[in-house]
Amino acid sequence: MRLRNIPGSREAIAENHWCIQEAENQKGNWHQIFGNDHPIHIEIGMGKGRFLMTLAKQNPDINYVGIEKYSSVLLRGLQKMEEEPLENIRFIRMDAETICNVFDKEEVDRIYLNFSDPWPKDRHAKRRLTSRQFFARYDMILKKDGVVEFKTDNVGLFDFSLEEVKEANWNLDKYTRDLHHDAAMNEGNVMTEYEERFSSMGNPIHKLIASR
Repeated sequence: MRLRNIPGSREAIAENHWCIQEAENQKGNWHQIFGNDHPIHIEIGMGKGRFLMTLAKQNPDINYVGIEKYSSVLLRGLQKMEEEPLENIRFIRMDAETICNVFDKEEVDRIYLNFSDPWPKDRHAKRRLTSRQFFARYDMILKKDGVVEFKTDNVGLFDFSLEEVKEANWNLDKYTRDLHHDAAMNEGNVMTEYEERFSSMGNPIHKLIASR
């Protein structure tokens, strides 16, 4: 469930150091924003940001960009950054459908999709972040050896995603239907807020890694 709208959240985001405004103007310039040529990893639908911030602390030589559609959710992440600043992370408030307007060809090294909205109605399938339409977008911005990593507890969405990887002519490198009991794929796993909640309820976590 998304947080309710927080009055003033958009204004607070617009004034925040870690949130990039008018991100379309930064296309092709992300290494200049970070001031280095380190790899760029992005998370689409970052929620409150714990996953991305944990990675950023563990990997100071990687730049991270968190993308979140909802102002009220993104604000929580920005508040955490105020408490523990990390200079190798930035945020964008945007709809993922326009991601090719924000990142240039082969500008991104890795994409994380964690517990994405399942959009359960068939007519909304193309809105799912693992649809063939989104894989076409990822193809535009990922480096040739880049990968997409996807985690969910939703069986239907995971089954759909496995099929869409094939339909998009991508390679299914690895997958598991029970991440936390798969020693190889769970090594180094960083849990999200949703992952921790759902796994504590006994829900198996599914994960796939796809490349071209």
